[in-house]
Amino acid sequence: MSTAALPSLLLVDDDATFCQVLGLALSRRGFDVHTAYRSATALQLVQTKPPEYAVVDLNLAGDSGLGLIAELLALDPAIRIVVLTGYASIATAVEAIKLGAVNYLAKPADADQVLAALAATGGDPTIPVNVRPLSIGRLEWEHIQRVLRENGGNISATARQLGMHRRTLQRKLAKRPVKF
Repeated sequence: MSTAALPSLLLVDDDATFCQVLGLALSRRGFDVHTAYRSATALQLVQTKPPEYAVVDLNLAGDSGLGLIAELLALDPAIRIVVLTGYASIATAVEAIKLGAVNYLAKPADADQVLAALAATGGDPTIPVNVRPLSIGRLEWEHIQRVLRENGGNISATARQLGMHRRTLQRKLAKRPVKF
């Protein structure tokens, strides 16, 4: 089968190894996959032929994948975008959906999970409601992520707003997100 007949998918992730592995898995599942490791490269790729689908990492070497969502949708409003991240938070999930992503997945996610997220057309009302409240650590993580986003990713401004030392905030951000 020629690649012209396959649905096109743009995979944007700054982790080259992950990008290659996921790209190969998605190719085997019937997609014409194009990969980019930075937002600028992704935008250059889509200028010639916007893809039907996109999987965008949230953190692209210090750049936010959230900014790429609006730019991709401006080129083709029908594109289906899934945000994939190792730094999942409620704030960024809500923001990604507001910006036009159709789904949001936390890493590690395999090709089948990505395909299911791309194909999903609505929510799942059978998902049970978590009656256990978020931990204090997780609430702190969510709050820091929200304030960081409001400050455009500026760590110094975020630290001032939160009333903490910049290095303390950097240490907190370097850690993995706290479990629920």
